Amino acid sequence: MPKLLLTGANGFVGRSLAQRLAERGEIARISRLRLGSPQPTDWSAALQDIYCVVHLAARVHVMSETSVDPLTSFRAVNTRGTLELARQAAVAGVKRFLYASSIKVNGELTSAGESFRHDDSPHPLDAYGVSKRDAEIGLRAIAVETGMEIVIIRPPLVYGPGVKANFAAMMRAIQRGLPLPLAAVTQNRRSLVSLDNLVDLLITCIDHPAAANQTFLVSDGEDLSTADLLRRLGDAMGKPARLFPVPVPLLRAGAALIGKQGVAQRLLDNLQVDISHTRETLGWTPPITVDEGLRRAVAGLRRS
Repeated sequence: MPKLLLTGANGFVGRSLAQRLAERGEIARISRLRLGSPQPTDWSAALQDIYCVVHLAARVHVMSETSVDPLTSFRAVNTRGTLELARQAAVAGVKRFLYASSIKVNGELTSAGESFRHDDSPHPLDAYGVSKRDAEIGLRAIAVETGMEIVIIRPPLVYGPGVKANFAAMMRAIQRGLPLPLAAVTQNRRSLVSLDNLVDLLITCIDHPAAANQTFLVSDGEDLSTADLLRRLGDAMGKPARLFPVPVPLLRAGAALIGKQGVAQRLLDNLQVDISHTRETLGWTPPITVDEGLRRAVAGLRRS
């Protein structure tokens, strides 16, 4: 079995991936890296005899940024820290470096009927997305210079047991029977990916020959409107989502008045990804459906 180095093992995705790797019997070294520290860290001991680095550790995108210079803060960890690790991995003879990036490298939204593709020109609009794009550019340069294989995966919103932030807030609102003014939001489409589907793709990319030096987009393969997502979450909980209609233009105007344009964008606009390249290159299909993914997320909420 390949020897793996996993970073970010304490994170939302990392915990699930570490458990799956243990179940499969892969030899996985867990490394708690101090990415982006002022002085370069020596990771040579952690990288000894490693076939593949699965790099999940990152400064994550947050709704309420506190840094006075977010781009510098994100680049210190997500760009510089990633590239320092990758350079040392190449020197240590690591064959493959698997990098969890973000769909934010592509952008924040898509036009109706259109989807982001793996080969689109990057168009990040926030500091997090810029830092991830810059890391991708640097990783590709390292691949050319050293021959180490790079695999980049750009997920959209990931949900599953233990999910936090807006997705958890939606589940709690339905659980409490709160009325939500989103019944009219039926024309947008959002791509999501369940935790289990993302972990399955990560595992597939560890040693799949065709994954080398590729960029993959990932989703559940079914895109939902906001109203449909909420109703199907309600079905998974066994209680109806209490939705009432407010015209979308009024929702946008209200969000603007209270400074929540970003929240409105995520609830009202489109963000779709085309995973045909992922399917065709790897012969990969999302192993679980949206509804099963939602049931697992709800089960996690009940256990928390």
